[in-house]
Amino acid sequence: MQRRSTHGVAAGYTLLDLLMVVAILGFVALVVYPPFIRTTSSLRLKMAAQQMAGAMRLARAYAIRHNANVAVKFRTEDDGTVTYALYRDGDGDGVRTSDLESGKDPEVWAPRRLHYFNGSVRVGIPPGRPPRHPGNPGRRLDGLDDPIKLNSSDLASFSPLGTATPGSIYLCDDYRHLVVVRTYHVSGKVTIASYDEMSETWR
Repeated sequence: MQRRSTHGVAAGYTLLDLLMVVAILGFVALVVYPPFIRTTSSLRLKMAAQQMAGAMRLARAYAIRHNANVAVKFRTEDDGTVTYALYRDGDGDGVRTSDLESGKDPEVWAPRRLHYFNGSVRVGIPPGRPPRHPGNPGRRLDGLDDPIKLNSSDLASFSPLGTATPGSIYLCDDYRHLVVVRTYHVSGKVTIASYDEMSETWR
């Protein structure tokens, strides 16, 4: 016998009621989940850019403090992990990739992991229409397969005077979000900008 409430309405829920609730929750999840994931990925991308900029600022501070030419090198592992290490000029010709490999320019800061990089958030430029150049919006980026554009090397170098190798490193995610970490020659300043694909502007 079905238990009834004091108002004569059947108490409890039927299977149909439960199926309706599950269907409504599923619909809500379908609507809310993708934008939530996109927002989370965008936030993670910006935090990764902040970490990368912080590594560059650390290299600049080290160069000034120790009166030396110092460079930071980023490496991406097969699993998407990104690390950075600091190197000091050991032979008076600036920090060079060949000197890193030969040991002439010693490592002064052991490799450390940038924690916000993973399979989705990575060093790269999304495929498709090339974005505008952040320093010259009148033209589009070329060489999209090379997201690290620091003159002719992959080293972000800083001098004892605080000047820097001018250039850009581009970061993206699976949702076509794109940010750039830029260094400026004379000031040694490190900045971050996000790309708005709709308006094709950097902000």
